[in-house]
Amino acid sequence: MTDTLPDAANRNGVDTTALFATIDAVKADPELAAFRFRATNRWIAGTHNRSTVHGFFGAKQDMTHERPYVLDADHPAVLVGQDNAPTPVEHLLHALAACLTAGIANVAAARGVTLTEVSSTVEGDIDLLGILGLSDEVRNGYQQIRVHVVLEGDDPARLRDLVDRSRARSAVFDVLTNGVPVAIDVSTS
Repeated sequence: MTDTLPDAANRNGVDTTALFATIDAVKADPELAAFRFRATNRWIAGTHNRSTVHGFFGAKQDMTHERPYVLDADHPAVLVGQDNAPTPVEHLLHALAACLTAGIANVAAARGVTLTEVSSTVEGDIDLLGILGLSDEVRNGYQQIRVHVVLEGDDPARLRDLVDRSRARSAVFDVLTNGVPVAIDVSTS
């Protein structure tokens, strides 16, 4: 997307012409809505590993990002890692913040609201007794996640509604709050 589009076609960095054209195309052909994203992952050493995100399926065809994206994960030394990258659960917090932020920008653009700031802090609480196998009573994942969003824009009365609408359409929020089946297939040699 470019910042040189006229204001009516580009609000908050969102190409609203493309946004509404995408919505109209999917309304006309709902099969365009079926997407499959993928990541490949390789172990480096210890708790350090690296994922690459490049190819995906969408709009009835295999596609790729403009370039491969590489995401490392590790644990800090206190959790027996080398602290080469954020932990997987920190990536999850980033995914939630990023999805909500993108949704806020899109919803604001579609509704004609100009944003001047969108920032958030996302925190999650984990009790290591579950992950370390020391208690069957404690879950392995987050016990609670909190999101604090700061918004500024030209229509303060409508800003809170942008967050509510973004949350209602967030794929990451949906996965976290409603769960999703996960199938794990193992090959050995």
